[in-house]
Amino acid sequence: MQNLKISFIGGGNMAEALLAGLVRAGHAPGQLMVADVRVERLDELKQAYGVCVTQNNAEAAMEADALLLAVKPQQMDVVLKSIAGKIGKGTTVISIAAGIGIKHLREGLGDEVCLVRVMPNTPCLVGAGMSVLFCDAGKDHCARAEYILDSSGKTAWVDDEDMLHAVTAISGSGPAYFFLLAELMQATAHALGLPKELSGVLVTQTALGAGRMLVESGKTAEELRQQVTSSGGTTQAALEAMFEGNMPDAVRAAITAAAKRSKAMALPLTHKPCHRTLAHGPDQGAGHS
Repeated sequence: MQNLKISFIGGGNMAEALLAGLVRAGHAPGQLMVADVRVERLDELKQAYGVCVTQNNAEAAMEADALLLAVKPQQMDVVLKSIAGKIGKGTTVISIAAGIGIKHLREGLGDEVCLVRVMPNTPCLVGAGMSVLFCDAGKDHCARAEYILDSSGKTAWVDDEDMLHAVTAISGSGPAYFFLLAELMQATAHALGLPKELSGVLVTQTALGAGRMLVESGKTAEELRQQVTSSGGTTQAALEAMFEGNMPDAVRAAITAAAKRSKAMALPLTHKPCHRTLAHGPDQGAGHS
């Protein structure tokens, strides 16, 4: 796998996260190429990681064993047009664009192209990402995609492309939910009289510790919540206030809204896999994009 020629079309943050992960994992920088229209961005990536760069999408496509489409959904049709007919027969094409289904990609690139869709998330930037994949090609192509995404965190697979809507609502958008909670906690800590710097340290370290307990303790979130909640104590008082404020309902409604939005963004999904068994301020309310 470390000899694969891997090209990226798009040199944004997610592409850089995956590049960095591959380099950390020992993939030769000379086997990596990035295509982007921004010369200054290409210079940054070349200097930081030693990768090859080009402004020509077709060049990147023709050189690749695995080609990652790391562009925004609204840019995808232009990119597909620029590389149609330029992709090698055995190339694995991997899209990380939200809402662009296999059917759409195949219409732009042809029926013979081997496709994988991925929903990553922003913690890939620090090597702690969660990427969920759907493959519409053979096992070798699935293995290539898994190798690339594993370099920046954990991976999981779904057997039905439509499941990526729920994935988007949980892990794709999920970091923002935790960031909002941290934002609210920091603002409240400051309002209670703590210095801003100390408020930030308390919240971020608490988030880190709670996350590690979820990952490493072997206990469920419910068990860990019960473990830290003493009858009649401060934690119980806080949790009771959260329930009285309908926090559980708000969270369920928010995640459902994200999944519905993902479906609204997508074209109708008709493909099933042809194989598979790989294993504003916080005190005023939250804004969103």
